[in-house]
Amino acid sequence: MAKILVGTVVSTKMEKTVVVEIERAFRHKLYKKIIKRSKRYQAHNLTDGLAVGDRVRIEQVRPISKHKHFQVVAKVE
Repeated sequence: MAKILVGTVVSTKMEKTVVVEIERAFRHKLYKKIIKRSKRYQAHNLTDGLAVGDRVRIEQVRPISKHKHFQVVAKVE
């Protein structure tokens, strides 16, 4: 089953590729404090019209290149 993640576009400088930052929050096991962690994924983008700051849904696909394993599915409003 493919992973589906929602994140924010942070870079559109490459052709057909966008960098999407996924932020997750979880509770620390010992201290019970909410901790935020973020990770950046390079995603294949066939549609034009994405800008920095847009929320997008990305889906895990077969490896497209060395670093691209996700594809933009849709822009989230």
